[in-house]
Amino acid sequence: MRGVFVTGTGTDVGKTIVAAGLLKALRDSGVSACPVKPVQTGCLDIDGSLSAPDLEFSLKVAGLDPDEYLKDLMCPFRYGPACSPHLAGRISGCPPEVGTVIEKMSQLSDDFDFLVAEGAGGILVPLNDSEKMLDLMVELGWPVVLVARGDLGTINHSLLSLAVLNNAGLQTAAVVVNHLTDDISIVTRDNPRALAEYGSVSLIATIPHMRNPEKVAGNPSFMETMSGLSRSIMEQF
Repeated sequence: MRGVFVTGTGTDVGKTIVAAGLLKALRDSGVSACPVKPVQTGCLDIDGSLSAPDLEFSLKVAGLDPDEYLKDLMCPFRYGPACSPHLAGRISGCPPEVGTVIEKMSQLSDDFDFLVAEGAGGILVPLNDSEKMLDLMVELGWPVVLVARGDLGTINHSLLSLAVLNNAGLQTAAVVVNHLTDDISIVTRDNPRALAEYGSVSLIATIPHMRNPEKVAGNPSFMETMSGLSRSIMEQF
């Protein structure tokens, strides 16, 4: 089972955009890839079923239309409350478990050659009373793409995240610095350089602020960045 794990320094840093763009770039290059959102909170109730918005976004960007059986494998744990997975699981009485996620991913690998998994929240987000998102990442052993915001404060959050990944024996394939606003300053210009230097990261990708992130598939600059990232991942791993 081959794949890459997209995580972030926290919530709302742009994991979904990066995961979707990377998925599309891989598929455009001929790789039989599919998205995986192991745990989704804040799901939408559509006709009595919970729909995972992050998964649906990736599928739309990549032009995929799988049946409900495959969608259930791609996102096995869905919850309505918009909160940490451990709390959503506690409320529902059915917490997410690493073993179940791995089992579903293994079934997906029968139909796809490469999986692009997107975590929920950050690296140390708890899944249940004994497992964290990091435990799933370690079990998979895949290269990791860390998404970080581009403004003030990102150096500390990013270096802490990189240290956790390194201590767990995981390989960071790249850090993607996602600018969430149009504000450009000496700080935002220097942050990618600082992360490369102090975090000892070989590949830093930068995404300028996008006013219409829902149209990432038609953004040439963004997709060029994602294509370069996909090539690097496939070459390295």
